[in-house]
Amino acid sequence: MLHFDIFSLFPAMFDGFFTDSIMKRAQARGIMAVTLHNIRDYAAGRHRVTDDTPYGGGGGMVMKPDPIYRAVETVLSYPPGFCPQPNVEDEGPPVHAPEAGTAESTVVVLLSPRGRLFGQQIAQEYASAQRIALICGRYEGIDERVRTGLVNDEISIGDFVLSGGELAAAVVVDAVTRLLPGALGCAMGAAEDSFATGLLEYPQYTKPPVFRGQQVPEILVSGDHARVARWRREEALRVTWQRRPDLLDSARLDERDRAFLARLPCESEDGG
Repeated sequence: MLHFDIFSLFPAMFDGFFTDSIMKRAQARGIMAVTLHNIRDYAAGRHRVTDDTPYGGGGGMVMKPDPIYRAVETVLSYPPGFCPQPNVEDEGPPVHAPEAGTAESTVVVLLSPRGRLFGQQIAQEYASAQRIALICGRYEGIDERVRTGLVNDEISIGDFVLSGGELAAAVVVDAVTRLLPGALGCAMGAAEDSFATGLLEYPQYTKPPVFRGQQVPEILVSGDHARVARWRREEALRVTWQRRPDLLDSARLDERDRAFLARLPCESEDGG
Protein backbone atom coordinates (compact mmCIF):
# COMPACT_ATOMS: atom_id res chain seq x y z
CA MET A 1 0.00 0.00 0.00
CA LEU A 2 1.15 3.52 -0.80
CA HIS A 3 0.48 5.97 2.04
CA PHE A 4 0.22 9.73 1.56
CA ASP A 5 0.67 12.16 4.48
CA ILE A 6 -0.49 15.67 3.56
CA PHE A 7 0.58 18.63 5.70
CA SER A 8 -1.51 21.77 5.28
CA LEU A 9 -2.80 24.80 7.14
CA PHE A 10 -6.20 24.14 5.53
CA PRO A 11 -6.80 20.37 5.48
CA ALA A 12 -10.55 20.92 5.09
CA MET A 13 -9.84 21.92 1.48
CA PHE A 14 -9.46 18.21 0.71
CA ASP A 15 -12.98 17.36 1.92
CA GLY A 16 -14.73 15.44 -0.81
CA PHE A 17 -11.71 14.90 -3.03
CA PHE A 18 -10.61 11.69 -1.33
CA THR A 19 -14.11 10.38 -0.61
CA ASP A 20 -15.42 9.90 -4.15
CA SER A 21 -14.68 8.04 -7.36
CA ILE A 22 -11.23 6.47 -7.92
CA MET A 23 -9.74 7.87 -4.70
CA LYS A 24 -12.52 6.35 -2.60
CA ARG A 25 -12.30 2.96 -4.32
CA ALA A 26 -8.52 2.81 -4.09
CA GLN A 27 -8.65 3.40 -0.34
CA ALA A 28 -11.46 0.88 0.14
CA ARG A 29 -9.40 -1.74 -1.70
CA GLY A 30 -6.33 -1.07 0.45
CA ILE A 31 -4.32 0.17 -2.53
CA MET A 32 -3.54 3.59 -1.06
CA ALA A 33 -4.32 5.66 2.00
CA VAL A 34 -4.28 9.37 2.84
CA THR A 35 -3.85 11.02 6.22
CA LEU A 36 -4.30 14.79 6.59
CA HIS A 37 -2.30 16.76 9.16
CA ASN A 38 -2.91 20.35 10.22
CA ILE A 39 0.43 22.18 10.53
CA ARG A 40 -1.16 24.67 12.93
CA ASP A 41 -1.64 21.87 15.48
CA TYR A 42 2.15 21.69 15.80
CA ALA A 43 2.77 25.42 16.28
CA ALA A 44 4.01 26.56 19.68
CA GLY A 45 2.27 29.02 22.00
CA ARG A 46 -1.34 29.88 22.77
CA HIS A 47 -2.01 31.42 19.38
CA ARG A 48 -0.46 28.63 17.24
CA VAL A 49 1.35 31.15 15.02
CA THR A 50 2.58 29.55 11.80
CA ASP A 51 3.84 32.58 9.84
CA ASP A 52 5.80 35.78 10.37
CA THR A 53 7.16 38.77 8.45
CA PRO A 54 10.12 38.13 6.14
CA TYR A 55 13.64 39.10 7.16
CA GLY A 56 14.89 41.89 4.91
CA GLY A 57 11.45 43.40 4.51
CA GLY A 58 8.88 43.01 1.78
CA GLY A 59 5.21 42.23 1.58
CA GLY A 60 3.40 39.12 2.64
CA MET A 61 4.08 36.57 5.35
CA VAL A 62 6.39 33.57 5.39
CA MET A 63 5.55 30.20 6.91
CA LYS A 64 7.77 29.51 9.92
CA PRO A 65 10.05 26.46 9.79
CA ASP A 66 9.52 25.10 13.32
CA PRO A 67 5.82 24.08 13.04
CA ILE A 68 6.52 22.35 9.72
CA TYR A 69 9.57 20.49 11.06
CA ARG A 70 7.67 19.50 14.18
CA ALA A 71 4.66 18.26 12.20
CA VAL A 72 6.61 16.25 9.63
CA GLU A 73 9.16 14.75 12.02
CA THR A 74 6.52 13.82 14.57
CA VAL A 75 4.20 12.18 12.03
CA LEU A 76 7.00 10.30 10.28
CA SER A 77 8.18 8.86 13.58
CA TYR A 78 4.97 6.81 13.67
CA PRO A 79 3.76 4.05 11.34
CA PRO A 80 1.73 5.18 8.29
CA GLY A 81 -1.87 6.00 9.09
CA PHE A 82 -1.27 6.97 12.71
CA CYS A 83 -2.24 10.56 13.48
CA PRO A 84 -0.44 11.57 16.70
CA GLN A 85 -1.96 14.05 19.11
CA PRO A 86 0.35 17.08 19.22
CA ASN A 87 1.69 18.06 22.62
CA VAL A 88 3.54 21.22 21.70
CA GLU A 89 5.73 23.09 24.14
CA ASP A 90 6.67 26.74 23.75
CA GLU A 91 10.27 25.89 22.93
CA GLY A 92 12.40 22.87 22.28
CA PRO A 93 12.81 20.12 19.71
CA PRO A 94 9.98 18.26 17.95
CA VAL A 95 7.75 16.25 20.26
CA HIS A 96 9.07 12.95 18.91
CA ALA A 97 12.38 12.58 17.12
CA PRO A 98 12.02 10.41 14.03
CA GLU A 99 13.18 6.82 14.22
CA ALA A 100 16.43 6.07 12.44
CA GLY A 101 15.89 5.82 8.71
CA THR A 102 12.20 6.77 8.77
CA ALA A 103 12.52 10.14 7.07
CA GLU A 104 15.11 8.84 4.61
CA SER A 105 12.78 6.09 3.40
CA THR A 106 9.91 8.53 2.82
CA VAL A 107 9.62 10.88 -0.14
CA VAL A 108 9.15 14.28 1.54
CA VAL A 109 7.84 16.68 -1.10
CA LEU A 110 7.41 20.44 -0.97
CA LEU A 111 4.82 21.74 -3.46
CA SER A 112 6.47 24.85 -4.83
CA PRO A 113 6.74 26.94 -8.05
CA ARG A 114 10.50 26.36 -7.79
CA GLY A 115 10.19 22.58 -7.98
CA ARG A 116 10.78 20.25 -10.91
CA LEU A 117 7.80 20.15 -13.26
CA PHE A 118 5.46 17.30 -12.39
CA GLY A 119 4.64 14.91 -15.20
CA GLN A 120 3.83 11.30 -15.93
CA GLN A 121 7.42 10.17 -15.47
CA ILE A 122 7.55 11.56 -11.93
CA ALA A 123 4.11 10.08 -11.20
CA GLN A 124 5.46 6.66 -12.23
CA GLU A 125 8.51 7.22 -10.03
CA TYR A 126 6.30 8.05 -7.04
CA ALA A 127 4.03 5.06 -7.68
CA SER A 128 6.87 2.77 -6.60
CA ALA A 129 7.23 4.47 -3.20
CA GLN A 130 5.69 3.20 0.03
CA ARG A 131 5.15 6.53 1.78
CA ILE A 132 4.99 10.09 0.45
CA ALA A 133 4.72 13.25 2.57
CA LEU A 134 3.37 16.33 0.78
CA ILE A 135 3.93 19.76 2.34
CA CYS A 136 1.54 22.49 1.17
CA GLY A 137 2.91 26.00 1.21
CA ARG A 138 0.89 29.18 1.77
CA TYR A 139 1.23 32.97 1.85
CA GLU A 140 4.41 34.51 0.43
CA GLY A 141 6.30 31.25 0.78
CA ILE A 142 8.04 28.87 3.17
CA ASP A 143 11.20 29.51 5.17
CA GLU A 144 14.14 28.35 3.04
CA ARG A 145 15.37 26.07 5.84
CA VAL A 146 12.44 23.75 5.14
CA ARG A 147 13.75 23.33 1.60
CA THR A 148 17.35 22.79 2.63
CA GLY A 149 16.91 20.66 5.74
CA LEU A 150 13.65 18.72 5.61
CA VAL A 151 12.44 17.86 2.11
CA ASN A 152 14.08 15.57 -0.42
CA ASP A 153 12.03 16.62 -3.45
CA GLU A 154 10.29 19.76 -4.68
CA ILE A 155 7.46 19.69 -7.21
CA SER A 156 5.61 22.25 -9.32
CA ILE A 157 2.51 21.39 -11.37
CA GLY A 158 2.95 24.25 -13.82
CA ASP A 159 4.10 27.77 -14.53
CA PHE A 160 1.32 29.58 -12.72
CA VAL A 161 0.64 30.75 -9.17
CA LEU A 162 -1.88 29.15 -6.80
CA SER A 163 -2.99 30.36 -3.38
CA GLY A 164 -1.37 27.32 -1.80
CA GLY A 165 -0.07 23.83 -2.37
CA GLU A 166 -3.32 22.01 -1.61
CA LEU A 167 -4.55 21.78 -5.19
CA ALA A 168 -1.09 20.70 -6.33
CA ALA A 169 -1.01 17.99 -3.66
CA ALA A 170 -4.40 16.70 -4.82
CA VAL A 171 -3.12 16.57 -8.41
CA VAL A 172 -0.07 14.55 -7.36
CA VAL A 173 -2.12 12.07 -5.32
CA ASP A 174 -4.60 11.58 -8.16
CA ALA A 175 -1.96 11.10 -10.87
CA VAL A 176 0.06 8.65 -8.77
CA THR A 177 -2.95 6.66 -7.53
CA ARG A 178 -4.12 6.00 -11.10
CA LEU A 179 -0.87 4.12 -11.71
CA LEU A 180 -1.23 1.76 -8.74
CA PRO A 181 -2.27 -1.79 -9.69
CA GLY A 182 -6.00 -2.27 -9.14
CA ALA A 183 -6.84 1.43 -8.76
CA LEU A 184 -8.67 1.66 -12.10
CA GLY A 185 -11.53 -0.50 -13.26
CA CYS A 186 -9.64 -1.41 -16.46
CA ALA A 187 -6.25 -2.99 -15.93
CA MET A 188 -4.90 -1.25 -19.07
CA GLY A 189 -6.55 2.10 -18.40
CA ALA A 190 -3.50 3.94 -17.08
CA ALA A 191 -1.22 2.41 -19.70
CA GLU A 192 -3.35 3.95 -22.48
CA ASP A 193 -3.72 7.42 -20.96
CA SER A 194 -2.17 10.49 -22.54
CA PHE A 195 1.57 10.74 -21.74
CA ALA A 196 1.76 7.11 -20.56
CA THR A 197 3.36 6.12 -23.89
CA GLY A 198 4.94 9.51 -24.54
CA LEU A 199 2.05 10.54 -26.81
CA LEU A 200 -1.31 12.20 -26.37
CA GLU A 201 -4.22 9.76 -26.34
CA TYR A 202 -6.09 8.84 -29.51
CA PRO A 203 -9.74 10.02 -29.96
CA GLN A 204 -12.38 8.05 -28.06
CA TYR A 205 -15.97 7.30 -29.14
CA THR A 206 -19.01 5.61 -27.61
CA LYS A 207 -22.71 5.18 -28.45
CA PRO A 208 -24.65 6.43 -30.34
CA PRO A 209 -22.87 5.67 -33.63
CA VAL A 210 -24.13 8.94 -35.15
CA PHE A 211 -24.55 12.13 -33.13
CA ARG A 212 -25.66 15.41 -34.72
CA GLY A 213 -24.39 14.28 -38.08
CA GLN A 214 -21.01 13.13 -36.78
CA GLN A 215 -20.33 9.43 -37.28
CA VAL A 216 -18.01 7.12 -35.40
CA PRO A 217 -15.06 6.13 -37.65
CA GLU A 218 -16.01 2.98 -39.51
CA ILE A 219 -12.83 1.18 -38.56
CA LEU A 220 -13.82 1.21 -34.86
CA VAL A 221 -16.90 -0.93 -35.57
CA SER A 222 -15.16 -3.19 -38.09
CA GLY A 223 -14.22 -5.88 -35.56
CA ASP A 224 -10.67 -5.96 -36.99
CA HIS A 225 -8.63 -5.54 -33.81
CA ALA A 226 -5.28 -5.21 -35.60
CA ARG A 227 -6.59 -2.39 -37.81
CA VAL A 228 -8.19 -0.70 -34.80
CA ALA A 229 -4.89 -0.85 -32.88
CA ARG A 230 -3.01 0.68 -35.82
CA TRP A 231 -5.65 3.39 -36.29
CA ARG A 232 -5.40 4.32 -32.63
CA ARG A 233 -1.62 4.48 -32.80
CA GLU A 234 -1.71 6.70 -35.87
CA GLU A 235 -4.35 8.99 -34.40
CA ALA A 236 -2.28 9.32 -31.23
CA LEU A 237 0.69 10.28 -33.41
CA ARG A 238 -1.47 12.72 -35.38
CA VAL A 239 -2.92 14.56 -32.37
CA THR A 240 0.51 14.71 -30.70
CA TRP A 241 2.06 16.13 -33.88
CA GLN A 242 -0.72 18.72 -34.11
CA ARG A 243 -0.87 19.81 -30.46
CA ARG A 244 2.32 18.77 -28.64
CA PRO A 245 5.04 18.11 -31.23
CA ASP A 246 7.67 18.52 -28.52
CA LEU A 247 6.60 15.16 -27.07
CA LEU A 248 7.68 13.38 -30.25
CA ASP A 249 11.34 14.14 -29.48
CA SER A 250 11.32 11.65 -26.58
CA ALA A 251 8.52 9.26 -27.64
CA ARG A 252 9.36 5.68 -28.57
CA LEU A 253 8.77 5.49 -32.32
CA ASP A 254 9.29 2.65 -34.77
CA GLU A 255 9.79 2.91 -38.54
CA ARG A 256 6.06 2.73 -39.26
CA ASP A 257 5.46 5.58 -36.83
CA ARG A 258 8.16 7.73 -38.46
CA ALA A 259 6.82 7.00 -41.94
CA PHE A 260 3.32 8.04 -40.83
CA LEU A 261 4.62 11.25 -39.26
CA ALA A 262 6.55 12.06 -42.43
CA ARG A 263 3.25 12.02 -44.39
CA LEU A 264 1.41 14.38 -42.05
CA PRO A 265 2.82 17.68 -43.36
CA CYS A 266 1.72 16.68 -46.88
CA GLU A 267 -1.77 15.80 -45.62
CA SER A 268 -1.94 19.17 -43.88
CA GLU A 269 -1.00 21.02 -47.05
CA ASP A 270 -3.61 19.07 -49.00
CA GLY A 271 -6.25 19.81 -46.37
CA GLY A 272 -6.36 16.17 -45.25
